[in-house]
Amino acid sequence: MQSIIDWIVGLMETLGAPGVGIAILLENLFPPIPSEVVLPLAGFTVAQGSLNMVNVFIWSVLGSVIGAYVLYGVGVWLGLERLRKIADWMWLVRASDVDSAMNFFTKYGKPSVFFGRLIPGVRSLISIPAGLGKMNLVTFGLWTTLGSGIWNAILIYLGFVLGDNWEKATEYADTYSNVIYVVLLLIILGFLVFFIRRAVREKNAAKVQADTAGTTK
Repeated sequence: MQSIIDWIVGLMETLGAPGVGIAILLENLFPPIPSEVVLPLAGFTVAQGSLNMVNVFIWSVLGSVIGAYVLYGVGVWLGLERLRKIADWMWLVRASDVDSAMNFFTKYGKPSVFFGRLIPGVRSLISIPAGLGKMNLVTFGLWTTLGSGIWNAILIYLGFVLGDNWEKATEYADTYSNVIYVVLLLIILGFLVFFIRRAVREKNAAKVQADTAGTTK
């Protein structure tokens, strides 16, 4: 982590506020670079008078949005047909599950993109289903900008007010992240139980159908 911090500091010293944008762009594409470190550190740098708050915020949001569009492109490239084939290959999952998920995203895609930008671990990935569903590019950009703006502003401000103790902002974000991860884990387990129960029901139904066909011969 110290090497990441040193790299971020060097980037900001060399490029100023655009360096924050580049770091956040990379954070969207490479999770080992956490926004929970980049943004509070940028806020601390603002408090020292080395950077301008407005410029840091604008560049951070710009980096977030550009990174989101890159992952949106990944979703477009992946495509629903390729994802359906992957689902058919996977255990317990069917192509129809992909269609159901995309129908849900089509219906609730806008708030999903917004709230997804506020959830660590989901912030970047939420752009992929948006690309799969080919959400309107302007709509996607607006909701991504709004969600990213809120997330970035909170972390930058925390780094600014905490000053030398900016690392506490990372601790706060980690606590928030852990709660979110537990919720996501429970949701994943819930889906796993659903898929397993469905597979068992289908297996039993197939067995009953085979037994019935055998007795009628």
